[in-house]
Formats: sequence, structure tokens, C-alpha cells
Amino acid sequence: MNRYPWWKYAIIGIALLVGLIYTLPNLFGEAPAVQVSSGKVTIKADAALVKRVEQALAAAGLQPDLVQFDGNSVRARFGDTDTQLKAKDAIAKALNPDPADPSYIVALNLLSRSPAWLTGLHALPMYLGLDLRGGVHFLMQVDMKAALTKRAEALTGEVRTLLRDKNIRHAGITRVPGDAVELRFRDAATLDAARTALADAQPDLLWVEGSDGADLTLTGRLKPEAAKRVQEQALKQNITTLHNRINELGVAEPVIQQQGLDRVVVQLPGVQDTAKAKDIIGRTATLEVRMVDDSAEAQAAVAGSGPVPFGTERFYERGGVPIIVKKQVILTGENLTDAQPGFDGQTQEAAVHLSLDAKGSRIFRDVTRESVGKRMAILLFEKGKGEVVTAPVIRGEIGGGRVQISGRMTTQEASDTALLLRAGSLAAPMEIIEERTIGPSLGAENIAKGFNSVIYGFAAIAVFMCSYYLLMGVFSTLALAVNLLLLVAVLSMLQATLTLPGIAAIALVLGMAIDANVLINERVREELRAGKPPQQAIHAGYEAAWSTIFDSNVTTLIAGLALLAFGSGPVRGFAVVHCLGILTSMFSAVFFSRGLVNLWYGRQKKLKSISIGQVWRPDGAQTTAGDVPATKA
Repeated sequence: MNRYPWWKYAIIGIALLVGLIYTLPNLFGEAPAVQVSSGKVTIKADAALVKRVEQALAAAGLQPDLVQFDGNSVRARFGDTDTQLKAKDAIAKALNPDPADPSYIVALNLLSRSPAWLTGLHALPMYLGLDLRGGVHFLMQVDMKAALTKRAEALTGEVRTLLRDKNIRHAGITRVPGDAVELRFRDAATLDAARTALADAQPDLLWVEGSDGADLTLTGRLKPEAAKRVQEQALKQNITTLHNRINELGVAEPVIQQQGLDRVVVQLPGVQDTAKAKDIIGRTATLEVRMVDDSAEAQAAVAGSGPVPFGTERFYERGGVPIIVKKQVILTGENLTDAQPGFDGQTQEAAVHLSLDAKGSRIFRDVTRESVGKRMAILLFEKGKGEVVTAPVIRGEIGGGRVQISGRMTTQEASDTALLLRAGSLAAPMEIIEERTIGPSLGAENIAKGFNSVIYGFAAIAVFMCSYYLLMGVFSTLALAVNLLLLVAVLSMLQATLTLPGIAAIALVLGMAIDANVLINERVREELRAGKPPQQAIHAGYEAAWSTIFDSNVTTLIAGLALLAFGSGPVRGFAVVHCLGILTSMFSAVFFSRGLVNLWYGRQKKLKSISIGQVWRPDGAQTTAGDVPATKA
């Protein structure tokens, strides 16, 4: 009756082994480390960087505990923070001769002290939240003037297209200071026709008539409410873009919120790859497509024997080759719908495949049809600096909205470039005006209190259960310990971020988990009071308690899922631990504790009593505390 088949004990054994392995990394703690990663798309960290880091540390007389390459960066682990700070300065000096233009990002970090065999099994510790471990804090400022300028440039192109479609002839369209658009006309009738057409098509612009010598002018400027709306949309789009980029990093529970009218606060709690986070967030990568100027004046400028022609700019291709590009922008990153890394179908080189929207596809088709034999440059702008990724010759019309970027790129470079473009271009440039690595906001003493609350709560529950239910209480306490072990293991496997509300959820889970064992023990007592033999009482007690435990846990799980779906920040962190704790408690309180009881009592064929504490009889008689006889006294 109370026997488990061998496969159920195998499940319990495997669960305990997995739980122990994935819980262990949390016990080793973390050591101070220095992380080195690439600061530019054109420079990538590789295995050869390990030797350069080791040489820089040896030259400074510093001995690291470990230097390893993790695929994207090099991490050097040290025994104390003083050595860590000295190592950061030494590495930064060796790898970045020009501090104004750093090639590598050298950042302070923490590295787990877990043994290599645990890391090999992908057994990693949980992340700790901003309130427990700290993290990275960025304060970023949005350039609102650039947002208005960008909108005015877009309006200039829209006005030019509208007048061409309406067949209204003008004497020129120019941008004027103050983010305005100025149109010139030869006669008043044409001006009136243009004003009527523009008033309907561009309601956000306020048009003012004027004159400039022989020409009549029509100046359009964004209305105050429209300008405010552009700034608000730019801020919202930038926040969305930051969310996308951080989601690509896999950071759990980031805090990205508006501060004031033009600033954004970014907090990455429990992030371990701080250098990569700064690299991705700090970038303001935008894509532009322009035509290359191949005129004689441009060739002279490339050779260095002449000035850059009017209306063009000098950029450099990868490898340092100069190229003269026209200022007129054909397409921008706003016309992108997707960007994925891949390979060139002919050369098999790494490439980035871009998908354009309908407007971008039309423009790109028209430009390539009219510019066969000319060169088109695809530029990538990062942190205010532009670089020509590729400048191919247009062989024919390109339709379908599919564009490929290739040319001397590694697979990792193609992946990083696609990530930045896929995450979305910024509506306006952003600058990190404040950056700091912050420590635990609650302090070491409060952190210890948080963990001690779980320990003391567990100890108090264990004392009560063992004294009130005796041996059955011991089984319940062991089941509770397994529940805590499995919960920590699952959180570690999911690489969840543990915050202070998460610790509160663990304490709550302990109370809810032991409640299931209390139900079971009381059900067994009821069966004993009814006069059933001990073996039948154990079986009936577990069977009767299961439906109650299942119903109560399901209803609580529904509430937890609601918090998980609609909550954010600390509420969401609480809900994650709460929901996982419910699932692990159902396994430990019912399946595991039943296994212990079956292992201890199930092998006894002539069981006469159960060590479950004092059982009160309905007729008023009572037994002595301790073992409970099989029949009434």
C-alpha cells in the first residue's frame, strides 16, 4: 500500500542531485574582476587578447587568479579589490594608448568563484538585484534639438515630394536656422496653390509668407504643440530602443524610466557583463545610404591634392581608405524593418541582410535604377563618428526591399551590427552624462538581515514541526529543505535576478510549503482517530490531503501569474519566485515527503504505531505524546 516503485525514487534522486549541483554555485560567492571587450565594431576581442592582458598585468607586477576568454570578452579575476583597481588602470593604459579614442572597454566586474567543473555543466549562480548586489547606473540625455532638426529634414523631403506630385513649380526648397523649411516661388498664384496644398498635407507646420528680393517665400515652422509632440515621441522611441537593446543582452528586470523632459535613467540590476552593457547601450548606431562622389574634384580630394567638393564629406572605409560621399541622405535606419546576420551567397563572406519598408524599397529601387554604374555608400554612425561599411558599384535596379551589407566583416561583427540595427535607430542622439557602478542600496547589514529572515524562519518552522509532529515533523522539515534547495536551483538555472522582494517571496513560500505538510499530518491524525490501522491512515491521509493542497496551490498560482503578467519591477521579481516556489513546494511537500514516509514505514508489514505526536480521541480519552497505537485505547 505505502510502497514507491524504484522509478519514483530514481526521480527523487535525480531531482536532489540536479538541485544540489545548480545550488552549489551560489555558495562560492564572487571575486572582483576586470573585463575587457571591444569598444568599436571594427575591433573584436579574441583569444589573442588574453596574452595582451597577461602581458600588461605582468608588466605592472600583478598576478591574477584567472584570465579567461568567454567568447566576447576577456575576464581577469583577482583576490581583492585593490589589485582589481590597479589591474584596470594597467590594462587600460596598455590597450588604449589614446584615452580620447579607446579601442577597448575596460570595466570593473564580478566573476563567480565556482569551480571549472560546475561552470562546465552551465551551473551558474543567481543574479542579485540592484538592492542586493548593486549594478550599473546610467543617466542619459536626449538631444532634443537634434530631434527637431531630424524632423525638419524629413519634412523637407516630404514637402518636395508633395509639390512634385501636385505639379507645383518652385524656385527652391531650403532648410533655414530654427528647424524651419523655406520655399521660394516666382509668382503669387503658385505660392497660393502651394500653400493650399501644404496646409492640408502638413497640418503640423505653420506657414508664413514673405519676400526675398525678386522671389516670394513661404516659410514653414513646427507649431509649438507639434514640436512638443516630436520631442515626447523621440524620448519614447529612445526608451523603446533601449529596451530592445537590453533585451538583446538578456538582462533581467532592467529599470528604464524617464527623468525630467530629456533624460533617461537606465539601471541594470545584477548585470555581470557590464562592459558589454555599456558598449551596446552607449552606442547610437544609425545607418545611412548615400551616393559616392567620383568626380575629378573628389578624386583630387582623396589623393590629398585638393579640397573636399561642396556638398560632400570625407569618410573612411574599413582599412583606412578615404572616400568622398555626398551629404544628401537617400535612406536611413528608420526605413529598416529587420536586420539579420548571414553570409554572402557568392563569396560566402559574413554579411548583414537588411529588409526595407515599403517607402524605403521604393526609394532604393528608384535610386538604383537611375544610378547604374555609380557607387553607393552604406555608412554606419556610432558615437558621432561615421564609417563606410561598404561602397559597391550599382550593377542594376535593386527591388524587393532586400539589401546586403558585406565586405571584410567577421561573423561576430556582422552579428553585432545586425543587433544594433535590429534594435532600432534612436530618434535623437543620446549621451551618457553620468555612469557609475553602485553598491547594494540596503547595505551589507540589511542584506544579511534579509537572508537571516529566511534562515530563522526555516529554523522556527523546523523546531515547531519536529516538536509537534515528532518523526512525521522531521520528514516535513526535510521536505521543506528540499523545497528550498530546488527553488534556488531553478532560479539559478533560469539565471533569474533575486531582489529583496524575492527573498520575501522565499520566506512566504516556506510558510506555504509547510502548510501542505500540516494538512497531510492532520489528515493522517484524523484517520487514526477514526480507528484505521497506521498503514491505511498514512495512505488515506495523503490521498485526502492531495485535493485540498492542489486546489489551494492552483488558486495561489493564479494570483501569482496575475502579478507576473501585470506587475513590473519589484512586483514582478516577487511573482517569479512566488510562482516557482509553489511548483517546487507541490513536489517536495507531497511527492518527496511521501517517499520518505513510504521508505520508513512502508517496509514495516506489521506497523503498530506512527510517530506523529499526540492524537486526541473523540470520546475524550487521549494517548500519551509520541507513538500512536493502531486502535483506540
